[in-house]
Amino acid sequence: MRKKILAVTAMAAVAVLGLSACSGSTDEPAAGGDGQLQIDVPDIPMIEELGDNESEVNIIAWSGFVEPAWSDAFTEQTGCTVNRRVAGTSDEMVQLMRTGDYDLVSASGDASLRLIAGGDVQPLNLELIPNFGDDIVEGMKGQIYDTINGKSYGIPIGRGANILQYDSEVVTEEPTSWDIAWEADSPYAGKITAYDAPIYIADAAVYLMAHEPDLGITNPYALDQKQLDAAIDLLKQQNEIVSEYWSDPAAQITSFVGGTTVAGTSWEVLRKLTGEEKFKSVLPEEGSTGWSDAWMLAAESKNPNCAYAWMDYASSPEVNGAIAMNFGMAPANAAFCDTSDEAKAHCDYYNATNEEYFEKVWFWTTPIEQCIDGRTDVTCTNFQQWTDAWLTVKG
Repeated sequence: MRKKILAVTAMAAVAVLGLSACSGSTDEPAAGGDGQLQIDVPDIPMIEELGDNESEVNIIAWSGFVEPAWSDAFTEQTGCTVNRRVAGTSDEMVQLMRTGDYDLVSASGDASLRLIAGGDVQPLNLELIPNFGDDIVEGMKGQIYDTINGKSYGIPIGRGANILQYDSEVVTEEPTSWDIAWEADSPYAGKITAYDAPIYIADAAVYLMAHEPDLGITNPYALDQKQLDAAIDLLKQQNEIVSEYWSDPAAQITSFVGGTTVAGTSWEVLRKLTGEEKFKSVLPEEGSTGWSDAWMLAAESKNPNCAYAWMDYASSPEVNGAIAMNFGMAPANAAFCDTSDEAKAHCDYYNATNEEYFEKVWFWTTPIEQCIDGRTDVTCTNFQQWTDAWLTVKG
């Protein structure tokens, strides 16, 4: 989680649940990188000990997270057949988890607090997951998007930043600011790409933190109504220079390779997949948003023993590293980086253990009405309000 060069505090999430603080001081942030966020959530008991494995485990995951190359070996070791359902968005993951048909989900931060506050997932007993140990990078432990009231609800998988990608044959000087993607007078107007989701409002907030400090934004996921309005105004301004919004990674790659886009929001893996050296990336001086994924266990899981077995197995250096390499992200288990030259190169490319790099990244978390930046004199906007506001951006 991020403690920011331009501002302070962390982030958090949940849609229309209208959460209220259990405790907190007006002088200190209500959130931090060690599970300091205190909010009312359903009191779901944590499993104290494991029993015999069931026969299966049902997992909702991003594409590339659960593959036969490692899930078949898991079945051989445990007797737990892995049934995978690939989801394309965080909203889809939340909806699927609420059907009661699944045991685990690989949730991003813009889903995790919705699941926690909705009573859809249960706190985890970390003592039952031996591979969750000292080798898990510190920057992915006890974060606000999966640790509430001192309880852990997520086992980290990997993380990445939403970086600024550009075509160096057109953008000939390396950008130091996001201004080329936000300002109306950008020389690349009409060839800018932007992420297509309500959570992208936080990207506007990150930019405003640096360029309009009088707004008082100290956390891009804790916006009161005035701050949200300012972010939406900036997004509407950006809309005039955007050539394409993307949520499908393949479409984003095609946009750059085809020349429709020359600069905009991307992930390191997408830049790599273009296969062309002319496409470069930078983490601008304002910082950026980012994503961090974690395994979360259904509150009423029918196969909790197999689910715990999966979380432990998938957290081992070898399997966590395989997932990270397959998807294209920084692994959670730093021990993977020492397993081979290829692993080291991967970790270096994705800044796996570079906490200074990730200090500049505000990881996705869904907004909640409790202002997680510590303010108690205002109500912050929630995810439903962000969703409604986002619909006005593109007209």
